[in-house]
Formats: sequence, structure tokens, C-alpha cells
Amino acid sequence: MTGRELDRAIAAQLKGLPEKLAARIARHLVAAGQLIDDDPETAYRHALAARARAPRLAVVREAAGEAAYAAGHYSEALAELRAAKRMNGATAYLPIMADCHRALGQPEQAIKLAKSPSVVGFTAEAKAEMTIVEAGARRDMGQFDAALRTLELAPLTSKSRAAWVVRLRYAYADTLEAAGREADALTWFHRTQAIDSEELTDAAERAAALEQKLGD
Repeated sequence: MTGRELDRAIAAQLKGLPEKLAARIARHLVAAGQLIDDDPETAYRHALAARARAPRLAVVREAAGEAAYAAGHYSEALAELRAAKRMNGATAYLPIMADCHRALGQPEQAIKLAKSPSVVGFTAEAKAEMTIVEAGARRDMGQFDAALRTLELAPLTSKSRAAWVVRLRYAYADTLEAAGREADALTWFHRTQAIDSEELTDAAERAAALEQKLGD
């Protein structure tokens, strides 16, 4: 691992640093990116090592925030992503920040972020992620009808088979079941399964369990 594996756009943000320091930080960022799915705690330690050496770089604080989130350190993730947002003004972090608030038992703050004017300009994928977080926050507060309405405003019937559509449909099916609407939930678990070719969810298993339950 040399650090040259780093994305060019990210590497460009390290150019103002001394060459040896930039190379060292690049190696930590590459390691964090490669480990974040399989070993998030080690990824987080690499991100922290990069942050210790370049705390004023937004890209470093962003990496630390994402790694902290993956490792379940939600307070730290929120702090790092807030710092990154102050530095570069980016709003792409808002869904993760909102989910951190949920994890910290602050659903009202999650909903507040979900209502940010910035969300209007999000990509379809980012909007879907924010919708799922907002619906989850509503569920945390016992507002199942509001959670369902939130999801119903999203493109649940999109013909796309993209992962974000799979996740939206699954969240809707799961919320329907939690709200006691099991027949409707079964329909939407099937609709999720129909486009989930990568098996991102356990929609097939959830549908089978509901079929058995409703058939008894």
C-alpha cells in the first residue's frame, strides 16, 4: 500500500502538505477505505491517524467521520462530519449525520436534518437514504403512520433496480409489518425481492416467514 491508490480528487487535496506527510496520510486514507467494510474499527484507527496529522483538511475529517460511523462511534462520527461540513460546506453528509442522531436516541434532530432545504437538491440515491432515516426516526418516536407517509412520498414504484430503490421498498415493507399491516408488508417484501438481484436484503426470507404466518 503506497498511497498512490488514493482517488485523484482526494489526493489533490493533500498537495498543500509536505510530500512525506501527504504520502503518509494518503496511506492511512487508503487503508481506511479498504478496511471500512470488513474491519471498520481498524479503518477508524487509520482515519484517526490521518486526522492527527492533518486535522484542518476536510477530506481527512470526512474519512474519520465515515469510519467512525461504520465502527459504531456515532458521537465521534457526528463531530467529525460537522467539522468537515464547516470546512467545505458539503451537504452530502446529512443522511449519515441524521442516522447518527437516531443511533444516539435523538430522532427529533434526525428529522430536523431530513427537513433541511439542502435535501431538495440531493441525488435520487441520497434522497432515498434521507427518507429511510427520517422514516426510521418517526418509527423511533412511535409515529408509524407518519413513517409510512414519509416512505410513500418516495419513488417506491420506480422501474429502476438500483440499490436505493431496493432499500426504499424494503424499508416500506418492514414499516408496514411493524405497523401491523402484514398482508401489505408481504406484497412489498415480494416487490423488494423482485428487484433485489444482488440479495442486499433478506426480503425473500421475510416474505416466506409472513406467508407461513398468514397461512396458519
